[in-house]
Amino acid sequence: MKRLLSIAAAEWRYWLRSRLALSGALLLAGLLVATTVLTSLRMQGAAAERAHHQAEAETAFLTQPDRHPHRMVHYGHYVFRTPAPLALFDPGLDAVTGQAIFLEGHRQNTAMFAAAGASADLGGLSWLSPAMVYQLFGPLLLILLGHGLLARERESGTLATLLAQGLPGRVLLAGKALALLAFVALLLLPLAVSAGLAVRAGESPLAAWALVGAYGLYLSAWAGLALLATALVRRRSAVLATLATLWIGLTLVLPALAVSAASNAAPMAGKLETDLVMLADVRQLGDGHNANDPAFAQLRADLLARHGVQRVEDLPVNLRGVVAQFGEQKLTETLNRYAQAQMATETRQAQVLASHGWITPVLAVADASRALAGTDLAHHHRFLRESEALRYAFVQGLNRVHAEQLAYADDIRRSSDSEAERRTRVGAANWQLLDRFRFEPDAAGTRITQARPQWLMLGVWCAGLLAMAFWVGGRLKP
Repeated sequence: MKRLLSIAAAEWRYWLRSRLALSGALLLAGLLVATTVLTSLRMQGAAAERAHHQAEAETAFLTQPDRHPHRMVHYGHYVFRTPAPLALFDPGLDAVTGQAIFLEGHRQNTAMFAAAGASADLGGLSWLSPAMVYQLFGPLLLILLGHGLLARERESGTLATLLAQGLPGRVLLAGKALALLAFVALLLLPLAVSAGLAVRAGESPLAAWALVGAYGLYLSAWAGLALLATALVRRRSAVLATLATLWIGLTLVLPALAVSAASNAAPMAGKLETDLVMLADVRQLGDGHNANDPAFAQLRADLLARHGVQRVEDLPVNLRGVVAQFGEQKLTETLNRYAQAQMATETRQAQVLASHGWITPVLAVADASRALAGTDLAHHHRFLRESEALRYAFVQGLNRVHAEQLAYADDIRRSSDSEAERRTRVGAANWQLLDRFRFEPDAAGTRITQARPQWLMLGVWCAGLLAMAFWVGGRLKP
């Protein structure tokens, strides 16, 4: 152990004397601090703003004056997705998927208001988050420090001397590996600070430290790759060129090819095409605003027969409200079918993309990072489903008020009779049917389970590369 520490200490002394290594470390540290602070401030501001707007939207809906219930169906309501605490480190898909949805009757609106206003924070590089810095630039610094670990000893002639003195190659490589892994631990300090801030903001410590562990495996895998390359290739320039080529391939080229493969594996129809087909299906359902639409003739006949009356005016319920309920139910079933089909395709694409983590570790750590931070596709889909459940519940609640509290005779005359119009207004107490909306990330255990396949991939990458490096280290030659 003493020899390992001595070798590691000698390597650290060399790095500290090397202006290039020290400059690279300071540059990465500065970039991490800048992106962490900016992303944290942006996310905290977004959380406060969305919580404020959510409270305003709920207050505006609940304090409306007496109205016809169907007016409130079209008045609608906004819901906002507040960013998860770990989003300050990895915003994930939040920046592009939109974080607010307008809920109204007869429609399923898409999420909107994607975060585009922060593009000037880093000179236009709004995509540059702490997670991206670790995923793209952390490996570069490890390449910078690790490419010469053994190649430098060969070029200076000290490797032959060390081996001739009886120092086993594996021990030498282990000392170099200890120095490089200690640097990995140093690189993880800003992430540990971010994790601590997230825990203070309400995040589960288990999820926060699982995120730190995932990046520890990722950076250790790159350390293993640097060790393997410097043990196999004799010249430092060749080692650096090899590792730089691998970095380009693993972090830039292969992820782009994986995205294309995922799109081809689960092709998705264009929005215009899908909307046209969906609208054709919707037209066949009838107009829920028109109780005399032929699409509701059977509903009308069944309702009259059930209550044993001949005229809709004699029904104990308002036919127009019943038609509105029935129409909304059928419409929602149709819209949900298309929405579920799209989400299934997106999920399939994400699964295909995630499987490429066996080919490049950057995809594995990116998937694990988003899952643990609660900013992945699964959380976006849950936001859409929970928003739709709230929309359907409040629309049908108002339709139920329409059917049970308004007389049909007044309802059909309210446009021409001021007294009928007054009687078809219901009190604001009926708006209290709206449930408060608060979106929370999945429990820490659920997120860790979702990230388990990526943990396995990163573990295999890390263990495999380090094992290969030590195997080559046992056969070191001057």
